Amino acid sequence: MKRLLLSKSRLAFLTLALSATMLGGPVQQATAQERALVIARDMDVNSLDPARAWCDTCQIYNTSVYEQLVTLDKDNKVQPLIASSWEVNKEQTQLTFKLDPAAKFSDGSPVEAKDVKWSFERLKNIKGNGAFIADPISSIEIPDAQTVIVKLAAPNSEFLNQAAAGFLGIINSDVASENGALADATAVDKDTSENWFLSNSAGSGPFVLASYEPNSELRLKRNENYWRKAPVLPEVIFRQVKDAVAQAQMLQSGSADIAMQIDPETAKTLEGSDVVVEKVPSYNFVYIALSPGAKANTVKLTPEVREAISIAIDRTSLIDFTVGGAGRAIASPIPLGFPGGDGHEIPAYNPDRAKELLAAAGAGDGFTLKSIYPDMNVYGVDFSLMMQKIQQDLAKVGITVELSPVPFANWREAANGDHIPLTAVFFAPDFFGTSQYVDVFGLSEGSVWAKRAGGEVDPSFINAETAKLREQALAAPSVEDAEKLWFEAGEQMAKARIIIPMVSPDLILAHSPSVKGVRYSACCNLPLAEISN
Repeated sequence: MKRLLLSKSRLAFLTLALSATMLGGPVQQATAQERALVIARDMDVNSLDPARAWCDTCQIYNTSVYEQLVTLDKDNKVQPLIASSWEVNKEQTQLTFKLDPAAKFSDGSPVEAKDVKWSFERLKNIKGNGAFIADPISSIEIPDAQTVIVKLAAPNSEFLNQAAAGFLGIINSDVASENGALADATAVDKDTSENWFLSNSAGSGPFVLASYEPNSELRLKRNENYWRKAPVLPEVIFRQVKDAVAQAQMLQSGSADIAMQIDPETAKTLEGSDVVVEKVPSYNFVYIALSPGAKANTVKLTPEVREAISIAIDRTSLIDFTVGGAGRAIASPIPLGFPGGDGHEIPAYNPDRAKELLAAAGAGDGFTLKSIYPDMNVYGVDFSLMMQKIQQDLAKVGITVELSPVPFANWREAANGDHIPLTAVFFAPDFFGTSQYVDVFGLSEGSVWAKRAGGEVDPSFINAETAKLREQALAAPSVEDAEKLWFEAGEQMAKARIIIPMVSPDLILAHSPSVKGVRYSACCNLPLAEISN
């Protein structure tokens, strides 16, 4: 899971000023009229190979340097990119894409069907985190240089949306193959191109890789051979800045044009300056989770006990406490704005009813819940502060919560080992579609949270219906039919009270007043080609 991470530390003003100066040194001007765009962010880059990259910065990179068959507009509607048109069969098991004959890679060579086939098969065979998108593909046919026929193993009404995801960026297969990249079944073990991708790119996007220094800087430059409208920016520079306050200082000093991880608290320090601060709804959310199968449970986490825990938490005050009100309550683990995500009833804060439920479940005298959670600040939510608030709320109904913040790696080990009675986690979309949420949170046998919640110990919460609803939605004849099925899946996931969403934090877009075209995108995170300065 790719995520935005913000440091909890707050540096002194003098240190911040020095950091901003060091991190925001002079940027080479392209011409008198053009200048580079500098983006301050905590870069979570794990790879610059589209088949291996798995991070938020990677999402921006993959959709700026490489291109996909299609993309999404600001309303999440599919738009042509490398594919100028497409057809989907009635069964939604076959998609035929016609490539734009004008499309070409940065070296001037044409983008052809063989490159699409090679790129999709490589994603599947590299078996990285993003491979799940390519796994449903059963075969790819390329009858000519401009036609790609993708056949799926089962109906998938979301595959067209998935084709906009950065993982499915089209790579120049000739160039990549010459530098150790493989697409066949041996790729997972024998592909030797990852280091090459750290210094080179082979895409058709508006930008190309200029240089990358891990934990320091990522530079992109304009693709002078770009086949569509050339981007305004001659160069984009990502600078590694972990702390939100340091990012804000860079904006104020003019050494950064965009800061991508400003939290609500830090945003207040920008008030009165000329920095533009926009708060927009995001598709990210933070949730708590209960594990009935956890070894450390002191009482059985029955549906009644889980319901009591849910309604004992004051979500309104939690949102005020954690993000200063800059977020939305969310009832189901499907983002607001995604198919099936809207319209679910937010559990009302009712500590008296919670006490009644606990008493009826034989837990009226109180009990202790052990809580292990990642020691993180994600999307502006400090997990320790949030869990302290939840600790206070649950104490009012007789539940004592023992808080144990740990590094993320330790959290993962605990969640997958003896499981955790009460924890806190986060999620951001990998594409615009609801199936990913049913896959992760649907609690079908063998699913991510069926395992993490200890389904092998206590199978009472395992739900076979959500998987069926997922299959039906992906095969639905219309968007409206699919929406109803996704909504029902969302209702079932919410009512289980295994996954209990807390807040969908607003995204803060902070940038200098000269920068135009900044927007949040479900497929591309930050569409660089739309920005000017």
